This record gives sequence, C-alpha cells and structure tokens, in this order.
Amino acid sequence: MKKNDLARLLEAEGVRENTYWLEGGLPNESHTLEQRENGWAVYYSQRGERAYEEVFATEDEACAELYSRVMDDPTTR
Repeated sequence: MKKNDLARLLEAEGVRENTYWLEGGLPNESHTLEQRENGWAVYYSQRGERAYEEVFATEDEACAELYSRVMDDPTTR
C-alpha cells in the first residue's frame, strides 16, 4: 500500500482528517507517517514529541502499521 492508497482508505472508513498526518513533522495529536532516508517512520505526534515511534523498511509496512493504529484508536472516528 502506498500513502495515497492509505489516504483514500482512511477517508472511506470515515476517519477524521485531523487525527492523522501523512507528511511527517510534528502535527498536534496525530498518528503520523514520515518518509526518511533509511525507511518510513510511524509515530504519534504529541506535544511536539514523537511517541510510540517505529521505523519500517518499506512504505507498505509503514502504511499498514499506521492504518492499524488509526483503526484501533476509537477517537479517530
């Protein structure tokens, strides 16, 4: 899965747009996907910090993890 596919899937699932961010950085209170030189990071951006950060070798793995986190969080819908 690519991040464009992930965005469409999250929209179809009715996930609120302000609960995730697919462009990296430190948005406020968001599940975040970030492309890096060494792979893809998934974390929860909270108070200017990266919480629960994991780095994946592929975009597919990272997108699957972000999708899982967002769908497991009842506050995203």
